[in-house]
Amino acid sequence: MLLTILHDNVYRYARPVELTRHRLMLRPAESHGLQIRSESLEIHPAHRLSWEHDVFWNSVAQVSFTEKAEVLRITSRYTVEQFNINPFNFVLEIYTNDLPFDYRGDDADDLAPYLQPQYPQDRPAILEWLKPFHARGRGRTLEFLLALNEFIAAQFSYGAREEENIQLPGETLASRAGSCRDFALLFMEAARHMGLAARFVSGYLCSMDNAKPDVASDATHAWTEIYLPGGGWIGFDPTCGTLAAGLHVRVAAVRNPAQATPIRGSYLGDASLFLGMDVTVQAHAGGSPD
Repeated sequence: MLLTILHDNVYRYARPVELTRHRLMLRPAESHGLQIRSESLEIHPAHRLSWEHDVFWNSVAQVSFTEKAEVLRITSRYTVEQFNINPFNFVLEIYTNDLPFDYRGDDADDLAPYLQPQYPQDRPAILEWLKPFHARGRGRTLEFLLALNEFIAAQFSYGAREEENIQLPGETLASRAGSCRDFALLFMEAARHMGLAARFVSGYLCSMDNAKPDVASDATHAWTEIYLPGGGWIGFDPTCGTLAAGLHVRVAAVRNPAQATPIRGSYLGDASLFLGMDVTVQAHAGGSPD
């Protein structure tokens, strides 16, 4: 299945400003399940561009600008082929079938950073919230994760938030509302408190035939991946209540949400020089982005 993505970012300033180095995380992560078929990255004003992989092996573009500008524009276009259509195409190791379990061998050492909760102060609220799932006999690992994933999608109110800062898990539990980033973080923290290795994923959720789904395809999207021996990193999307496959395109997988910012950079000068920004995202199956 072919998927196309356009991500256009325009920043405007009151006068030409000197731009600091910018760090871009916009390139889809290629794997045995996803391959890039065409790509372009257009950046104005004049600049020097270099690529690297971060500590998580995400593709990162470093941009050093060589002239001042009143307008900064960064536009990425990708066509990818998605092969990961069946998200349940795995068989878990027997010892992981029931919760709790301990990772074995090298996995225990390699996954240690992904087992550490980011917000330990929210532990009591999260564990209290998880009690009913245990009471219903949902001790089977995959059944527990699927039930939790579906519950957030069905019982929490989804809505995009303009604020840059992510909502704390305790706040999401109290309000029963949040954005995809907030739900992904809550799911990640809940999994870690259950002894499961989890990471935050940023990318895109494509729509079919250009029709907008319940979850916006005109913005970046976020979900969670859990490491399950025998299956590897399995994506759970608590905003949609589904596993991440087919229409999901991963860009970055990180230990905490702050590490997955798509564009990071600034300029030299007073804050009042910044006039605003416009972001356009188109992500859909088939065809080519405008």
